[in-house]
Amino acid sequence: MEDKRIALIGILLDDMNATEQLNAVLHAYSQYIIGRMGIPYRERGVNIISVALDAPSSEISALSGKLGMIKGMSVKVVYAKTQER
Repeated sequence: MEDKRIALIGILLDDMNATEQLNAVLHAYSQYIIGRMGIPYRERGVNIISVALDAPSSEISALSGKLGMIKGMSVKVVYAKTQER
């Protein structure tokens, strides 16, 4: 069994047409999501989204990879230094 990690995925969404795809992918990984926050930055036409996860590293990588393939979206992942004990 792979160790679970805590991670934060940062998403910058500048194409509102990608919202449905984003939500579908996040829903598929909902079992790992601790919380999610979205901030619409209307002045700059971008949505800033953060997703906190507690999941195996492979699932975090798969999720970020799927999100990164969506047009109009930039994605980065930050991992906590600690792992599950």
